[in-house]
Amino acid sequence: MKAVVCTKYGCPDVLELQEVEKPTPKENEILVRIHVSSVTRADTMMRSGKPYFGRLFMGLTKPKTQISGTGFSGVVEAVGREVTLFEVGEAVFGESIFGSGTNAKYVCVSEKGIVVSKPCNLKHEEAASICDGALTSMNFLKNLAHIKKDQKILINGASGSLGTAAIQLAKYFGAEVTAVCSASNFPLVKSLGADHLINYTKEDFTKNQLQYDIIYDTVGKVSYAKCCYSLTRSGIFMSPVLSFSLLFQMMVTLVFSKRKAKFSATGILPIKELATMLINLKEIIELGRLNTVVDKIYSLHQVVDAHDYIDKGHKKGNVIIVNE
Repeated sequence: MKAVVCTKYGCPDVLELQEVEKPTPKENEILVRIHVSSVTRADTMMRSGKPYFGRLFMGLTKPKTQISGTGFSGVVEAVGREVTLFEVGEAVFGESIFGSGTNAKYVCVSEKGIVVSKPCNLKHEEAASICDGALTSMNFLKNLAHIKKDQKILINGASGSLGTAAIQLAKYFGAEVTAVCSASNFPLVKSLGADHLINYTKEDFTKNQLQYDIIYDTVGKVSYAKCCYSLTRSGIFMSPVLSFSLLFQMMVTLVFSKRKAKFSATGILPIKELATMLINLKEIIELGRLNTVVDKIYSLHQVVDAHDYIDKGHKKGNVIIVNE
């Protein structure tokens, strides 16, 4: 089968489309023929091997998992003899974190892994990236921030994959949402439910004297120290982009402040916990309360271009790979 392979860290050119052996499902696995996979900011970081401390998990000198990609949507082509939860021909979507990558024609995943049946109101193109933006933002809003009705949340980087999902989830939980992005993305974030808009090129939200119960910095562009006085007395600053300064701020606020700095590596949470969150997301999708924003569509042959585009830092929503 064709797959995008990364044998060393570096720029997008290290990615190569190769012919590799088609996987065979184990007794408890399903074989999915992938219709659409995702390319995410996390994928580009894994490809580049940065930040360097991430190599402790990804591989010191080269990637442990050579096929790129984690998110997928497709159809079950075969099942192991012990599989009871899925059937051949069933449409599914999910994420392969610790197994083989998904920028390929096929992937094998455990039936008890991060995979669920695809709702009828969700296209493969929309489902493939759910486990990047939506799953991560669900973890941050529900598990870290414990978001509540009528709370005020500011989302920095609101037009990206994490941000577009976070707006919709925050509105689902009943919060009041302020979206920070460029003016060109105002129509997009407004259509997703944002109550207030801030153009980051014209206004610094940390200086407008407004306060929020939650500040969710999806892009790692601001710090807790800068946002501290934009938080309410028990406010939470959180970001999925780990740095040494954020790690230090987490330790300090844990002991000395009611305002907290928080981080979570969603991808390394227990599989059972991630699977439960994905089921919750599926229920929200079926209610019509969560839509996927697709920015760019590429083919497997164009994965280098997809990584180039994401590296430029102007992605709106999600980038996906469609199998020909």
